[in-house]
Amino acid sequence: MTDLIDSREPTAAVQFPMTRTCPMHMPPQYAELRDEQPVAEATMRMTGARALLLTRHADVKKVLNDKAMSSDAKRPGYLHQIPIPEEIIQFIKFPFVAMDAPEHTARRRLVIPEFTAKRVQALRPRMQEIVDERIDAILAMDGPVDLVRELAAPVPSLFFCELLGADPADIDTFRRFAEVTTNRDAGPEETNAVFAEMETFFGGLIRQKAADPGDDLLSRLVARNEESEEKLDHDDLVAIARTLIIAAFDATTKMISLGALTLLEHPEAVDEILRDPSSTGKAVDELLRYLSVLDGSVRVPTEDVELSGVRIPAGQGVVALNGAANWDPEVFPEPEKFDIHRDASEHLAFGSGAHQCLGANLARVQLEIIYSTLFTRIPTLKLAVPVDDLPFTEGGHVHGPYEVPVTW
Repeated sequence: MTDLIDSREPTAAVQFPMTRTCPMHMPPQYAELRDEQPVAEATMRMTGARALLLTRHADVKKVLNDKAMSSDAKRPGYLHQIPIPEEIIQFIKFPFVAMDAPEHTARRRLVIPEFTAKRVQALRPRMQEIVDERIDAILAMDGPVDLVRELAAPVPSLFFCELLGADPADIDTFRRFAEVTTNRDAGPEETNAVFAEMETFFGGLIRQKAADPGDDLLSRLVARNEESEEKLDHDDLVAIARTLIIAAFDATTKMISLGALTLLEHPEAVDEILRDPSSTGKAVDELLRYLSVLDGSVRVPTEDVELSGVRIPAGQGVVALNGAANWDPEVFPEPEKFDIHRDASEHLAFGSGAHQCLGANLARVQLEIIYSTLFTRIPTLKLAVPVDDLPFTEGGHVHGPYEVPVTW
């Protein structure tokens, strides 16, 4: 077993995050590291902190399921994506995904009833209506249409505003919140200003729901909290609402956009979905594996752990690379090949373990409805520009295109 020395400075030239040379593929360095250095030293690009990158499926899954691997963003050694002064870290209300039990458990317990498979299936008819309305609008337009602007962004935005019980007029505000707070290139002043604005906005919305509850997620969240023995304070509820908005808008929009682009590049897969709509679910799982738009789960070991024959000391932050795991040929043969016949059920696009994405059921259903409806109603859909001309996020927390112009 190889020991890592706590005080050693990073010697590798590797920096995280890495650039995707092909927008639909993982960074090529992932394969090199997986084969030669599965526990690799790296430097966090924005903070300069020393990190260890994990690229093997077995290691990533083990870390995501190990109680000795902390998700606590206030723990020494935690790898923040942007610089945060040490003196204010302890005062920040981090999202519950960046907490450990019992804090994480109490918050997740409040939210998870809204995202069960049964509840999500009950939401399917309304999701279908929203998608059909957006495609009606697209078909009424002339010339190239941007799928990001007209479909990928408004569908989750409209749906989640209704789910939260918010005013649809606030959709653009919500999207701005998500875009700024997940963009590694946003400066500290811009980010801090948006966080302050979010605190005010969601604080007011939660007070409104407490005073005048409706049939919506936030109203039920407030009521459930009042009945809980582990009652959370107002600021905790605001932090939960903020987390839901960022996850629902940015990650879902990028996944819809990049998935549609991938299908446009693989017309044989679209033909099969049109011939056999029941194959859409497997296609969605393969898209989630293949694209991994949200890549990199941070953990800090609370005790020494061993991964791929390397001893990682307690307190040394690691980044479990979901995307690299999803392209591990030991689990997914020919991972660079997009294949909707593949059994991709072992993908880690939603994470794994206690911190697995609680919106996974909702995301899958949204993607199934969007892709099947889009290509059924517009079977001649095609890109209006070459893929190489499309702009993609650079340095953002979530990968995806800024625009996807199409014609039919």
